[in-house]
Amino acid sequence: MAVFGTATSRSLSGRGPSFGFRFFCYAVLSVVLMFYDRRGQEQGRGWLDTARYGLQAAIYPLQLAVNSPSAAWRWLEESFTTRETLRAEVDQLREELRNQQLITLRQTALEKENATLRNLNSMLPNIIDKRLVGEVINVELSNLRQRLLVNRGGTHGVYKAQPVVTGDGVLGQVFRIGPFSSEIILITDAEHALPVQVVRSGVRTIALGTGRSTSLELPYVPQNYDVKVGDLLVTSGLGRVFPYGLPVARVTKVERDPALPLAQIHAVPLAGIENDREVLFIWERPDHPAATASPEGLAVEAPVPAAPVKTP
Repeated sequence: MAVFGTATSRSLSGRGPSFGFRFFCYAVLSVVLMFYDRRGQEQGRGWLDTARYGLQAAIYPLQLAVNSPSAAWRWLEESFTTRETLRAEVDQLREELRNQQLITLRQTALEKENATLRNLNSMLPNIIDKRLVGEVINVELSNLRQRLLVNRGGTHGVYKAQPVVTGDGVLGQVFRIGPFSSEIILITDAEHALPVQVVRSGVRTIALGTGRSTSLELPYVPQNYDVKVGDLLVTSGLGRVFPYGLPVARVTKVERDPALPLAQIHAVPLAGIENDREVLFIWERPDHPAATASPEGLAVEAPVPAAPVKTP
């Protein structure tokens, strides 16, 4: 049996070419391929390049499969990092925008006021001492009610009849207060009346809400008072709610009927009542010349016409 096993192993090992012969054949084949590849490259026809190109295309899905976990992790990290960075930049830009809006809120009115009305020094401090940003959580715009519900209330320091503005102009005032929210009555509400003044001529009157978010009425202006289309209306400071000089609206229509004692004047509010999602509660500086006499103000200003200033 041992002799038989030895003969079998010898016969098996003797099958096929030897290792040295196979190495010689592979070496010759490699030299031949290298020779023709070099020759093809010199002639601009590297056929091995074509073969490599095809092999790379074939193994590319495999490479993607191998590298996909690490690539996906890197993509997720970059996505979250970029998202957090963008969010921080957006928050910073919003804060800077609010600050700039507060700075420029009274600029137009103050320029005219300083020149013709009250001769205030241009270096007077800003009348707005503190502000609080609130987000609108509910809107009610109908012919009967023009109200907003904002997520700021008594726990945030909001008080009744507090002025509420946007970056464009006066929005309204606080009507009701809750612990964590407050109801804002807009200047366009049919129950709201706001003492205003024409910047150009100094005429003081009352702007009444019409129940429409794009319209105000000035029903108490006599025929001979100097009010024109395009005039800017600002808060007059009367009523002890809104400080003097906040932009309110711009006159869009003036009709004078000789048979009537009063002119029919309409204006459009400057504040984006239907579009703004954020509002500003403001506190004024008590020592500012344009400040109201009482910071608490009144609940809603009564629609009683103030004595306007006649132009020569």
